[in-house]
Parts: sequence; C-alpha cells; structure tokens
Amino acid sequence: MSNYHIKHLEEYYQVYRKSVRNPEAFWEEIAEEHFVWRKRWDNVLNWDFKKPEIKWFEGAKLNITENCLDRHLPTRGEKTAIIFEPNNTDEEALHITYRQLHERVCRMANVLLDHGVKKGDRVCIYLPMIPELSVALLACARIGAIHSVVFAGFSSHALSTRINDSDCKIVLTSDGSFRGNKSIDLKGIVDKALEACPGVANVLVVKRTGSDITMVPGRDKWLQPLLDEAYADCVAEIMDAEDPLFILYTSGSTGTPKGMVHTTAGYMVYTAYTFKNVFQYKENDVYWCTADIGWITGHSYIVYGPLANGATTLMFEGVPSYPDFGRFWDVVQKHKVNQFYTAPTAIRALAKENLEYVEKYDLSSLKVLGSVGEPINEEAWHWYNNNVGKKNSPIVDTWWQTETGGIMITPIPYVTPTTPTYATLPFIGIQPALMDENAKEIKGNQVEGRLCVKFPWPSIARTIWGNHDRYRDTYFSAYENMYFTGDGALRDAVGYYRITGRVDDVIIVSGHNLGTAPIEDAINEHPAVAESAIVGFPHDVKGNALYGYVILKETGESRDRDNLRKEINQQITEHVGPIAKLDKIQFVSGLPKTRSGKIMRRILRKIASNDTSNLGDTSTLLNPEVVQEIMENSL
Repeated sequence: MSNYHIKHLEEYYQVYRKSVRNPEAFWEEIAEEHFVWRKRWDNVLNWDFKKPEIKWFEGAKLNITENCLDRHLPTRGEKTAIIFEPNNTDEEALHITYRQLHERVCRMANVLLDHGVKKGDRVCIYLPMIPELSVALLACARIGAIHSVVFAGFSSHALSTRINDSDCKIVLTSDGSFRGNKSIDLKGIVDKALEACPGVANVLVVKRTGSDITMVPGRDKWLQPLLDEAYADCVAEIMDAEDPLFILYTSGSTGTPKGMVHTTAGYMVYTAYTFKNVFQYKENDVYWCTADIGWITGHSYIVYGPLANGATTLMFEGVPSYPDFGRFWDVVQKHKVNQFYTAPTAIRALAKENLEYVEKYDLSSLKVLGSVGEPINEEAWHWYNNNVGKKNSPIVDTWWQTETGGIMITPIPYVTPTTPTYATLPFIGIQPALMDENAKEIKGNQVEGRLCVKFPWPSIARTIWGNHDRYRDTYFSAYENMYFTGDGALRDAVGYYRITGRVDDVIIVSGHNLGTAPIEDAINEHPAVAESAIVGFPHDVKGNALYGYVILKETGESRDRDNLRKEINQQITEHVGPIAKLDKIQFVSGLPKTRSGKIMRRILRKIASNDTSNLGDTSTLLNPEVVQEIMENSL
C-alpha cells in the first residue's frame, strides 16, 4: 500500500504512527515508489545530532531535474508546468509546458557550462519573479552547480555579503524589475555589489524592463542571445544523494546571515511528499504560491515540490495591490486556481480594503487555502475563510523554516479539523518535542515550551555553508539530541500545536525573518549614532513592525530629528534592504542594561508594545532610571 496520498484522519494517524515507529522503512517506501534513481541507496539514514551529521539515502545517485522534468515528458510533455502571470495586466500570461521548460533548462544549463560553471560551483541568482528565475534554479541543478538565490529586494551590501560568503563565480540578474507601478534598477544594485566581489567573472543579464543600464565589457552579457545559440539538450549530471543542491541565506540573531545548505535526495523526497498532501494536489489542478523564489517557500513550493509531482505551478511577478486590491482574486478567477498559498501579511493588508475587491471575482475554483511565513492571527483567518474560501476551502496554516526545507506542522485539508491560530498536527515523520527551561521534555497536553524536533526528517538543512560549528551551536547545542527551532509553542488539549513566536532576536516582519544584529550594525554606522537596539511591536498588517531605540553621540545634538530618522532608515535600506526599515525611531539617552552589559530587550519590547503594566524587576539593571525616561517619551 502506498502512503503517498492521505485522504482521511484515520489514515493520517495510521501513516503517522508507521512513519515514527520505523522512519527508515517509511521513507524508503516513499522514495522507492515515487522517484527515479540512477542508483539505489546503500543505507536509508545515518545520523548523529551531536556532531551534527545527517545523511539520507546514502550512496544513491540521481538528478533532481530528471524527477522534475524528464520523467514527465512521455505523459505530461504538453501539460503546462509553469504559468507566468506578469506584473502588468496588459501583458499576456505565459504558459510553459513541461517539454518547453525542459528545453529552456537545457539551454540555460549549456550557457552556464559555456561560462565555465562546473559541478559544485556556486551561482548567484538575483532575479525578479520571471520564468528565467525558475529556469536558472533547475539549470544549476541539471549540471550539479549549487544555486544561491538572493531575494531581489535586498540591497547591494546584502548581495555582496552573500556572493562572497559562498564564493559565487557568476551572477544571473536582469536589467530591472517591475513591482506594481514602479520599476527597480536591479543591474545597478548588482554593479555596486560587485565592486566588493573580486571572485565574480561573469554577469548574465535578462532583458526585462528595457531600461538603460551599464554593461561592463568582458564581464556582462545579455542572456537571450546566448540561450538562442545554445544546444537544446543537456545531459543531467549524476549527483550523490548528499551533494548540495542549494544555499539559501537566512537572518541570524547575531552577525552575518547563515547560508543554509540543502542537499539533493532527501530535500526532493520531502518537498514532493509534503506538496502532494498539504495541498491535496490532483492531476489537473492549478496551484499558486504567491511567495518569491528568493525565499525557501518559493524554492520548495513553487519550483521543486510542484514540479516533482508534475503539477501546474503559477509564478506571479506583481504585488497584491496593483493595479488594485483585487489583483490576487483576478488571477485566481483567470487561471481557475485550485490551491492558493500566501502570507498572513498579505491577507491582513487585503482585509483592510473594501470587500468589493473580493466579491466581484469568481473564486469557486478554490479547494485549498494555505498560509505561511508566520502564525495567522484569528481575525485574518476568519476573513480568509469567510470571504476567500466561502467556508468551503480548508485553511492550512503551515509552520516550517528555511532550515527545515519543507512543511513540518500543518493541517491536511479535508483530513485534519482546523482551529484558527493553530498549525495543528505534526506532518508525517515529524517528531516534535516541547522543552522547559531546564532542558527537560514537557510531556502531555495543555503545555507550553520551546519547540524542538527529536528525529531527522529528509529535508533538514545539513550545515551552514563554510561554518559547521555555527550550525551545531545554533540548532543542536541548546538541547541534547534535539534540533532546536528557535520558536516557542504550546500544545493544546487535543495535541494541536500553536506557534507562539521566536525566542531569540529574530523578528518576523511581513513574513520575513529579520535578525536584529545586522539592522543595528547598519544604524550604528551613521556618524551621529552611538548605539541602538531594535525590537518588534505588534502591527495590524505586517504582524510585527520594527521599533528602534537610538542613542546619539551628542545627546544635545540640535539636528533635525525627523531628518535624522530618514537618514537612519536610508542607512538600513542600503545595508539590509527596504524590508528592514523602522516604523518608529525613539531617541534615548541610554538603554536598560544588565550589569554584564546585556541590553534588556524584554523591557524595550514591552514599552514598544504599550504594555508597561508589568515590566518585572528592573532593580538589577545597571541604570534602572533610564526605563522611566524611555517610557515617558515612548512614541
């Protein structure tokens, strides 16, 4: 019996029990029956969380693109693989069949080979949400190069840091990108980034906006003429199960971003299996995830998971508010979308607008609604359920991370009864644990603790690029033999999980994980700033917004404070990107610190959230008097 498609609750429990009693046998069966391998594995799983070292399907040989493309050609060659919905409504949507996608990927792979890219080399991709972005990922995987996608909203500084960290030798970008009624000069950002990246030999440029850009002779080339000349077939490189597939950077609570490394076989098996079940995908469905491929959601649930299942996946270049707030629903109606996966921040933004924007469209094709990026709040859940799903389409509130590679805790639609704000039950094969402050596991229900996972799953990240010690220290040092997620969670009376938020200095703003350290570093580079501290505070659209407490070098500085606030946000935009700008900036004479010099962010968070009724004991602070002053002047 295949456990590949779970259809009712009793079956979920049966399959779940089987998956945790004998994980090796369970994942072996899934891998054997649903994928093509060049060589079978010698051993299903080898793991040690102390080192930490995790290997799935050891000794197996494969190429992930043969599973996403080649094997579908005999039966699904003429089926649409990707629907590209452009930013501008006057531009036609593009339907790319599996056969056309295969040819595009082969041509792109040959262009990379012609530019000296070899197996194991890193390729930086800094592209908007256009078909070339998906094609570039698959072309790298085809030849065994490791792709590192950088979200095309990051600044040149953030881009150069990531290029240098993984030593990319080539960058794929475009002249610019469209975003609503704006266009953004991506090539200009790349040019500035590359001033600090001596290792990059070539830049291949997609023509998208037609804007005037500078092409550096010998380094920069237009991509299209190269693709036109390239051979339309490319033999897939045979990869080891544990060869790296990609590096994707995520914010650390301290220091530089972490380049999470995902390998080939386990990632493929897990993303394909979760996609099939979490979205209950059927053969002719049209699936749409609104994320950007610059994030893990796009990697796993726009590209690899859907294509491994032979699905039709929609790529959207635009924003939910352009040309008006009905755009998402217009796209759903136009392409008869069946599964729709978006972020709570988008839902909250749309819920603030007139209901007419939703009501004028036919959303009857929708069967499953998904939510990702942060826990969805109750009000947004009900709005989504009532107005978009018309109470007929279950909402899957999915919890997972860049590090996990795939969805970890989630309802299965039409299988798991849902409760607003709860991610509900662990996915098949996932063994969560709640831990207390003494590092002991909290058993039973109606408990709260720190969320860990006891046993490896196939798509767990294997390391941090170039820094395995940091990988061990970040995820495996807090609790023995456990992967620590960095999140808190509670388990209710029936065993449902609700994620309560980060327990470290990472703040989730509009679904983006932002570490406070890089933002503070950017602020502190401003010549007028002595020190700063960033905390999150509740925001009714973004979920959280950023509040900055800033100490100036000259306390009596007579400079225009509003101008200073603009300059600080400009500094953040240049160093991190516009997504990290502060909503509120309060100038203070000092920050509450412990005697060892640690900033008490807990107090700052309470003040920023207007929750000052119980600040706890402040007498142990080095400077308790500063708390009163900050409270009196809070924004």
